[in-house]
Amino acid sequence: MTRLSVNINKVATLRNARGGNLPDVEQFAVDCEGFGAEGITVHPRPDERHITRADVRALKEIVTTEFNIEGNPEPAFMDLVLEVKPTQVTLVPDAHDQLTSNHGWDTKAHFAKLTTIIQRFKNVGIRVSVFVDADAEMVEYAAKAGADRVELYTGPYAEVYDKDPETAINMYRAAAEKARDLGLGLNAGHDLNLRNLKAFVTAFPWVDEVSIGHALIADALYLGIQETIKQYRYALSNSN
Repeated sequence: MTRLSVNINKVATLRNARGGNLPDVEQFAVDCEGFGAEGITVHPRPDERHITRADVRALKEIVTTEFNIEGNPEPAFMDLVLEVKPTQVTLVPDAHDQLTSNHGWDTKAHFAKLTTIIQRFKNVGIRVSVFVDADAEMVEYAAKAGADRVELYTGPYAEVYDKDPETAINMYRAAAEKARDLGLGLNAGHDLNLRNLKAFVTAFPWVDEVSIGHALIADALYLGIQETIKQYRYALSNSN
C-alpha cells in the first residue's frame, strides 16, 4: 500500500503567526504517527517562515516513522540534511521567495549538479528523491543522476482532475511508467486531496509514498487530525 507522509509545514506556519509554541509542532508530529501516518515531511526554507532548522533537529529525535526533508539543495540546506540524516531528502528547485513548489527540476540541464549532490547524500545513507514534472525524460535523467526515487509534481493533475479525471491521469502515465520501468521509486503529493488521491494511486499502484500537507491540514480543520489521517489512509488502502 502507498504510504502516507504528513507534511507539517502549515502547523508551524500557524505557530509562527502568534509566536510561542501553540500548536506544538513536535507533539503534532508524534500524534500524526500515533493516528497512522507512516512518515513526517518538512520543507524548511531559508527565511524559516514555517519549519525552522531547530524544528528539523528536534523532529529527528522523535520521529519514529520515515522522516523526509524537502528543499533546494543550497549549502545551508545540504549542511542541515547531512547533519540530521533523515530517511529521505527530496530535492526541490524552489526560489527563496516562492510561496510553494510549482515546478520540478530540469534534470537534463542540471544533470552534473544533481549527480554530485545526490552522491553526497547517498554516501551517508540518505535516500534521495528528485522533484520532477510529469515528463518521462526528466524521470530518465533523474535516474541517470543516481536518484533513488522521483516525486512527480501533481499540481497540474489536481487542477485538471475535477474537470476531466481521465485526462488528468493520462498526463502522468508516461512519467510514472518510466519510473517503474527504470526501477525508480515513485512519490507524489502536491495538491493531492480526498477527492483526487484514490484515482491517482489506483492508476499508478506502484507509488511508494504520498506526502500531503496543505490539503490534509485544511481537512483537519473540519474533521480533526485523527479522522483526517484515517480518511486519507482509507483512500490509499482502497485504491487497488
